[in-house]
Amino acid sequence: MVPAGTTNVSVTLSDGTELKDVKVLGRTSTSSSLDIAFLKIENTEGHKLTPAVIGDSSQVQVGDSVVAIGNALGQFQNTVTSGIISGYGRSVEASDASGASSSENLDDLFQTDAAINEGNSGGPLVNMNGQVIGINTAIAGNAQNIGFSIPINDAKGLIEQISKTGKLVTPYLGIRYIPLTADVANEYNLKVNNGAFIAPSNNSSTPSVISGSPADKAGLKVNDVITAVNGTNIDQGHSLTSLLDQYTPGNVIKLTVLRGGSTITVSVTLGSTPN
Repeated sequence: MVPAGTTNVSVTLSDGTELKDVKVLGRTSTSSSLDIAFLKIENTEGHKLTPAVIGDSSQVQVGDSVVAIGNALGQFQNTVTSGIISGYGRSVEASDASGASSSENLDDLFQTDAAINEGNSGGPLVNMNGQVIGINTAIAGNAQNIGFSIPINDAKGLIEQISKTGKLVTPYLGIRYIPLTADVANEYNLKVNNGAFIAPSNNSSTPSVISGSPADKAGLKVNDVITAVNGTNIDQGHSLTSLLDQYTPGNVIKLTVLRGGSTITVSVTLGSTPN
């Protein structure tokens, strides 16, 4: 976790070397469904760093074996735990261990039973080929062996953007949604099993369609199901988040939307994610 406003960051290598010349290039906002910060090591001090191999999280299946890597409890470096993918498309409300009132809503997560402890956040979740298919981000504190990771495909657009420009500017739609599964579709009596469902909110302070947002201006409504972005279907391998992150603020996109019994097309001009 890299809190907003952080300016001084260090990186500790696997051999214990601490690199202090590290720049924070950007981080996702608290209103984003992703929790990612991007760092750049300005001076490696002669150390040769080997980049991780990025995999394809759309190919991951429930039951696949995975390994989580991180600094458990902030003191046990390079801890490795193994498990399986237990589910996908999970949505959680995450807060820090102190129980502070601030929290964030994270969507489209892998669930895994590979042990993820405090200090593992930001560490990779890798497949049996050693490819990064997720970023460890949260645990269920009142359960055993329920951890969550951000699918790497959800971050690929941001990785490409920051590699090309050195800056992070994330696109903003302005909805709170539930990634559809067969169970969710059955619960809400929906006719499709894939998509982003703008479910009714039980809290007036967290509306499903945020007032004044690009989604609001484009006319998206509660109970709409977004099924495609510019013709690419939302499914297990293509979440709404990962598809939106392929674009930049100011781009006009066409959303395929199931509203009641009709399919409509809605044009949206993406904004910039508010801080």
